[in-house]
Amino acid sequence: MTAAPSLRASRRAVLVGLIGQGVTPSLTPPMHELEGARHGMHYVYRTIETGRCSPENLAQLLWAARTMGFDGLNVTHPLKQAIVPLLDELDTSACRVGACNTVVFDGERAIGHNTDVTGFGSAFDVSFGDSPRERVVIVGAGGAGSAVANALAERDIAELVLVDVARDRAQELAEQVAALTRGSVRGASTDALPELLAEADGVVNATPFGMAAHPGMAFDPVLLPEGAWVGDIVYRPTDTALLMAARARGLKTMSGLGMAMGQAADAFEIFTGEPADRDAMTQDLKELVVAEAASTPGMTGNRGEEHP
Repeated sequence: MTAAPSLRASRRAVLVGLIGQGVTPSLTPPMHELEGARHGMHYVYRTIETGRCSPENLAQLLWAARTMGFDGLNVTHPLKQAIVPLLDELDTSACRVGACNTVVFDGERAIGHNTDVTGFGSAFDVSFGDSPRERVVIVGAGGAGSAVANALAERDIAELVLVDVARDRAQELAEQVAALTRGSVRGASTDALPELLAEADGVVNATPFGMAAHPGMAFDPVLLPEGAWVGDIVYRPTDTALLMAARARGLKTMSGLGMAMGQAADAFEIFTGEPADRDAMTQDLKELVVAEAASTPGMTGNRGEEHP
């Protein structure tokens, strides 16, 4: 008698990982595995704690992952820029930002993408696609701010203002994205926030403020005019102090859940070539955040993970 093929043998197998510092508590692995299960895949996602590894060790890790049959890797802090010179090709988003958070292996080639940019862009379109955008302010010009700035520079915004405690960093980022927008873009220091927000249609918090390790708000939404909108990249907790204060004023808000789900869904599609169920992934992420908070007494915010 011929044995029936096992269920495992009949399912497509996908193996991916997340490399970086402090990745163990990441919610990205269960998000991917739940979506893989919906597609009938044997989808395995592993975290690989690297700390601040040298370029030589990072190159060895890439070689080992490809040799062991990984389909791809997500990349997070502090390796998003360090990994770029080690890749064979970059897609448009990763090339513009100069950082990579998703690597897919194609034979002997390693190709880099940046789904932080695309993830924020899609979340923005869903939440604020029809909202006014004569002046939009981004607070924070670090890695997250760069992804947000590159996404918004492609949208129809008359004036994009990048604000950072280090004005030089904000201005440098403004010059990098200036070629992508038909409007104007400039950098400014946080000292200028009261004046800038008073006439802003919308603002995005791209700083760590709102996470457990960084409580508080990067700015007070009371500075915004009526009818303005507020976006946040923080998603653990979903309701940050900033968003709660903005909603108390009647302002339209967007949490970091959309960006987190969007970048994960984009990475899933890059790894598998299959369309992600974004509504289901959003619900998965909400449930994972709630379950994490319930199982960790006193945990009310992000435990340090960046968007991978």
